Amino acid sequence: YWLQTQIGLENIGLCIILFTIVIYLLLTPLTIQQQKFSKLSAKMNPELQAIQKKYKGKNQDQAAMMKMNEETQAVYTKYGVNPMGSCLQLIIQMPILFALYRVIWNIPAYVTSVKEAFLPLATSLVSASGAESFLSEAASSLNVTFKEMTDLTVVDVLYKFKPSNWSALADAFPSLSSQITSTQENVDKMNYFLGLNIADSPMSIMTSAFQTGAILMAIGALMIPFLAALTQWLNAKLMSAASSAPAADDNNSMASTMKTMNTVMPLMSAVFCLTLPVG
Repeated sequence: YWLQTQIGLENIGLCIILFTIVIYLLLTPLTIQQQKFSKLSAKMNPELQAIQKKYKGKNQDQAAMMKMNEETQAVYTKYGVNPMGSCLQLIIQMPILFALYRVIWNIPAYVTSVKEAFLPLATSLVSASGAESFLSEAASSLNVTFKEMTDLTVVDVLYKFKPSNWSALADAFPSLSSQITSTQENVDKMNYFLGLNIADSPMSIMTSAFQTGAILMAIGALMIPFLAALTQWLNAKLMSAASSAPAADDNNSMASTMKTMNTVMPLMSAVFCLTLPVG
């Protein structure tokens, strides 16, 4: 975001996209390794299945299990792959995703220049009569924690504001209307990407859009969960095609489980994306 500020492109949505590109570029070596493992799996699977069949029913025989593990490891060594290699990329990405979730949920708490856009108005509201009651009620409707009246807690609430909340704030505090309008314009410039407020959820955007007749905005919001599900499904499909053996065993329980997961996970992503911030 700081880099974008230097060239006059202060938009959080664009910032998230650029950040994603940087992360994936850094993970390219691991991606290549993961794809290599997936392609070699098609060649290894018949040999691995033959080993499993050879030792089927010998789970209680420790010596047989050790021998099976040795033969399995020999197959991996033969093809020069590490069975854990395909998981490494996911292991590295998970902490990034968990941290990024918290950042996007409340960007002003983590990006100083974004917080500073709200601070002058927040400071004015802290000393304004009746502001605490107004913000407490707004926080409740926006599902934001608001325990005490400070500059930072006010910023947290303002960041989640929708157009209707800004209008209500200006009506409730006419003496601050010019400052409210100026802050809203700066926030919209940062927060809106392709007409969508990245701090708001698709479900909330669609509800508001239908009430106001903004059909294009509703369609745009609906595209977020749809594209999330579609891209995840396509990715799973491509990975599955790369790793499947020429004669896939449909009775294989692991293959059956993966097939189910590849169908269910995109649908779950779509449901989650409906209620999570667009960002």
